Amino acid sequence: MRAGPAFDIASLHAAYQNGLTAADMIGTVFARIAEVNDPGIFIHLVDIGDLLVEAEALGAFDPATKPLWGIPFAVKDNIDVAGMPTTAACPDYAYMPDTDATVVRLLKEAGALVIGKTNLDQFATGLVGVRTPYPVPRNAMDADLVPGGSSSGSAVATAQGIVSFALGTDTAGSGRIPAGLNNIVGMKPSLGALSTSGVIPACRTLDCVSIFALTVDDAWRVFEVAGCPDAKDAYSKTIPANGFRQAPPVLTIGVPAKADRLFFGDAVMEAAYDDALRMLTKLGHRLVEVPFGDFYKVANLLYEGAWVAERYAAVKDFFDATEASFHPVTRGIYGGARQLSAADAFKGLYALQALKQKVAQLIASVDLFCVPTAPTHYTRADLEAEPIRENSRLGTYTNFVNLLDMCGIAVPTGTRSDGRPASVTLLTSSGRDGLAASLARDIHASSSLTLGATGWLQPKPKDAISVDEAGLIDIAVVGAHLSGMPLNAQLLALDSRFLRKARTSDCYRLYVLPGQKPAKPGLIRVPQATGGQIDVEIWQMTPAAFGQFVAAIPPPLSIGTLFLSDGTSTKGFLVEATAITDATDITHHGGWRTYIAATV
Repeated sequence: MRAGPAFDIASLHAAYQNGLTAADMIGTVFARIAEVNDPGIFIHLVDIGDLLVEAEALGAFDPATKPLWGIPFAVKDNIDVAGMPTTAACPDYAYMPDTDATVVRLLKEAGALVIGKTNLDQFATGLVGVRTPYPVPRNAMDADLVPGGSSSGSAVATAQGIVSFALGTDTAGSGRIPAGLNNIVGMKPSLGALSTSGVIPACRTLDCVSIFALTVDDAWRVFEVAGCPDAKDAYSKTIPANGFRQAPPVLTIGVPAKADRLFFGDAVMEAAYDDALRMLTKLGHRLVEVPFGDFYKVANLLYEGAWVAERYAAVKDFFDATEASFHPVTRGIYGGARQLSAADAFKGLYALQALKQKVAQLIASVDLFCVPTAPTHYTRADLEAEPIRENSRLGTYTNFVNLLDMCGIAVPTGTRSDGRPASVTLLTSSGRDGLAASLARDIHASSSLTLGATGWLQPKPKDAISVDEAGLIDIAVVGAHLSGMPLNAQLLALDSRFLRKARTSDCYRLYVLPGQKPAKPGLIRVPQATGGQIDVEIWQMTPAAFGQFVAAIPPPLSIGTLFLSDGTSTKGFLVEATAITDATDITHHGGWRTYIAATV
């Protein structure tokens, strides 16, 4: 077990409250760097004296105004940190920025402390972590395995407990693959949610700044701080950091159809994925097999004309002038782009648009997807033998995500039968980062894994409530709008958030309404103690969403005030008395979900 305080944010802040100083933390960081003794993790380390001065300037411990007070983090070396060279793992490209990248600035303003710049696949081109002129970082869990790329150093620094979190980038999976290989969380936010101003582009239209963390709570806290529209970034979007809280009790989760699952002969990884799916079922969620052929076709486009050309365009002048400066594999990829034409680029764009149209209904048919983070693990020896093919295979379940404007989060699920880490990635449409993180949090807790390679226990999670909850309206749903039911998508489409399960007081009766498609119940109030307690779910929505939702409710249903068994009340579904004349009373079932289960 890594000595000293645990570096997940909750544990480290608790240590500060109990007398740990920022100087103590800095000493621990450098002691751990020496203990791990991996020269491949960092390309550049901060001067310890400068860091102590910066820590002193934070003043007294104050997480209320600085939510990341005293939290150490690392930055992938294609992201600018003022006063530290940026190399993109190409020494001849190095320059000294005088300003921080926007995300780094926001994190520093929140009290976080940069420890250093981390190694990567050169120019963020690769998923393996070995395409670097510097020493290759060692995988934190198994030194024979590749560390995963391109954000290799950031993932390993986090997994080893050297830092609390680290920034990476993700174009094809570079924020997810290294997380899966190193037993940590890797959050790939919605495109544009985190500014890429001050980030060396790979594919500028697809690039994301990603977050590596020991826990989902920590990744989300960083996302809340760093997610901010940026006028300096033409691809920045306003994507609120909300929706992270208790996951709905039943989610419809898409998984690749069995015939479409690719593991390239790795039966151990296939078994680990099956275990993860059983975990989701045990948590109460509904799995739906989805054809995945078109997702793979999208993934294949990433290494064809348009996006290979975009990588070349990002560093064209430097590449053309100093081609010999590039790693041999990277040089081959970029050099091949010289042969591409504008026609090739448009051909790729047209193919992508056609595939987007085909998969849109599949994406809309589920709440989110659960896929293996990677189809298999590769060793460094494997990559020496097959540097291109194995890299491409690692991206089987990641390459399509940014092309389809989805968000995702990789989360550990357990240990494979051979002792290597197991991980899945949750994917959903843009702007629904909170939903994916909420489920990832449950998965990680259910795994009972320790954090990264540290041996630290998972901290007890706090209530996952977004920062700004003011003005939200609670609404109780009783039937087809329950999580996992046919109309729940209407709530999710309005960015509604599951709050809790509840029961009504005993002054309600529940009926099956005739002639409704999909089937719906009707809840009606009766004299006290002549009814029964009925299961409901409480959701929250903004006033604007509430108005839109209520306006679409058809008769004989309506929204009124429901009284709950705990003595509180909330807005919720009721039915007109005339609608139950020919309806079937199902009050004895205690709720719509129980009734449906009994009639299947």
